[in-house]
Amino acid sequence: MKRTIQGKVISVNMDKTIVVNFNRKVKHPLYGKYVMKTTKVHAHDENNSAKKGDIVIIEESRPISKTKSWRLLKIIEQGGIS
Repeated sequence: MKRTIQGKVISVNMDKTIVVNFNRKVKHPLYGKYVMKTTKVHAHDENNSAKKGDIVIIEESRPISKTKSWRLLKIIEQGGIS
């Protein structure tokens, strides 16, 4: 079963690659409080269809390049940034 993650596109400057930002909750090892951690991942976008600000779903895949191990599954919501 491949992992899927919903996140926001923060960069589309590379060809066929988007940078997706998503938040996750992690329990602090000493204090037990849950803190929000932000993670940026590179994802493969074959058709260059995603734009900056879009909300997308990405799926884990085989390594496509040195930094890309995710691929764009679908665009949920169009962003307001052009």
